[in-house]
Formats: sequence, structure tokens, C-alpha cells
Amino acid sequence: MRSRVVVALGGNAMTAPDGTARPEDQQRAVGVAAAAIADLLTGPDPVDVVITHGNGPQVGNLLVKNELAAHVVPPVPLDWCSAQTQATIGTLLMDALDRELAERGDPRRTATLVTRTLVSPDDPHLRSPSKPIGRWLSAEEARPMIEHGETWRDLGERGWRRVVASPEPLEIIDAPAVGTLVEAGYVVVAAGGGGIPTVRDPDGTLHGVEAVIDKDLGAALLAQTLDADALVIATDVPHVVLGYGTDSARPLERVTLSEMESHAAAGEFAEGSMGPKVDAICRFVRQQRRPATITDLEHIRDAVTGSGGTTVVPG
Repeated sequence: MRSRVVVALGGNAMTAPDGTARPEDQQRAVGVAAAAIADLLTGPDPVDVVITHGNGPQVGNLLVKNELAAHVVPPVPLDWCSAQTQATIGTLLMDALDRELAERGDPRRTATLVTRTLVSPDDPHLRSPSKPIGRWLSAEEARPMIEHGETWRDLGERGWRRVVASPEPLEIIDAPAVGTLVEAGYVVVAAGGGGIPTVRDPDGTLHGVEAVIDKDLGAALLAQTLDADALVIATDVPHVVLGYGTDSARPLERVTLSEMESHAAAGEFAEGSMGPKVDAICRFVRQQRRPATITDLEHIRDAVTGSGGTTVVPG
């Protein structure tokens, strides 16, 4: 049996180097990511791959459209934004991967699954939204959005910004369908943006909620649920760095789980950037007792073979 690897593409894999997310920027960036993944799929030791991805810039674009059109049509809720961007990015990835695989003579096909992630209706983050998203607005510009029921906060000189809940992911609801597609030979794109935040009512019915799920934690949960042999989080740097921004900065290569957790506890990794990625790979290693790696697109194949990036191993 081939190894099963979950590859989580960061937002940089979906935008231009300067962060812009025009359609042509996204198509170009996705092409680069697809080439790296196709190399992994068709290398000397091919593996089964499930891809997940960030969607921050794409959701950001939809939020701007919400703001500009709020006086004409009601804003699209966040769970809908997640669903829309999962489908859009999934389509781009499928087209690019199909092209790369065809060039390599690989007959495998691709599939995208719009995926829901279960959160608790009692999660404290749902009661007290605190994660800032989107752009800064003046009080006057924010007022129509507040009237539509969104939560905005006055954050001082820069103006107002929307805050939303970021609850803990509990279950990838549609993981069984992902597993079935993988077993059927598909390269699957799933749980983009951490998945669509969804709650289960007492009667068992499901519905989306206005929230965002950390994409890296969603990727770790997906990898655990699929019993993956490895998790690779692809970002814009080849290694996690200790002492980042200081004269003593040094890259981490192969480290044990206990060592990485000690570094995290010491505050080595910024909460808004590398911190969630480190948390995600530590969760996977702790649960699965299998390796997880953070690296850039160029070194994805090396990461899977254990010879590249920052790899955390049990211990």
C-alpha cells in the first residue's frame, strides 16, 4: 500500500509573492503548487496525497464585495464564503494538477470535496468573537455591516475592523467521503480554509455558523482522521527558525515532539504566523505518533522522505 500524505498549502501558494489575489495571480501560484505536488505523486516512491489549503485572501475579497454591496444586497455569511472559496480554489487546483499529471503520463484523476468541520455550539469563541478579519473601515463605512448583524470593533487610530469567532475544530464531518475517493485512486482537495464551521443541533441537524477555523488545525485534524502517514504544511520558508529576527537565529531540522513543544512554550513562534503551524504539527505527531513537517513548496518531496524542512518526530 502507498503511504498517505496530507499536504496543507498555505495562503502564499494561492497568491502572488506580494500577496495580491487577482485571478491571474491565483492561477499562476496554483500552477507552481500543482507542479510540486505532481512531482510528489509521480516520484520514485509515489504516495497518495490529500490536499488542503488556506483561503484567507479569497475570503477577504468576498468580504470587500460584501461591504461595497451591503446597501443593495445582504452580506454573504462567512460559512458561505468558506464554501465558495473551497470550490473555487479546488477547481483551480484540479485543473492545474490534471495538466501536470497528464504531462507526466500519470492517469490519476482529481476531485474536490466541499467539506464541513464540526465545532461545538458551546465553544466560548462563538460567544466572544475576537479574531480580526478583513480590512479596516471608518465608523461610517462599518455601520451598514453592523446593521446587518456583524460584529465590528473600534480599534483606535486605524479605525474599525470586523471580529469573528475561531472555534476549536472537533470533527471533519465529510472525512469518510474523502477516504472513499482516495481509496478509489483520486487525488483529493478537501477541508480548505479549515473547513466550513458547522454545528450539530440536538435533533442531529447540521448548519453553518459565522466563524473561521484555523486552517492548520483543520489540516492536522483531517490528517488524523484519515490515518495519514505524514502531514506536510507548505509555507513560504524552508524551515522553522529559532530566534527569528535575531543574530542567533537558526533553522530547525529534525526535532522531537518534546523539543518542539518546549520551544513553543518558551514563546519562540509568533501567534499570528508560525505558532498555529507548530501547534498543528505537534497535535498530529502527539496523536498519530508519526512525523509532520513544515517547509516550502520546493522541498515538499524532501519533506515526505524525511530529508527536508523542519520535521517533528515522536519523542
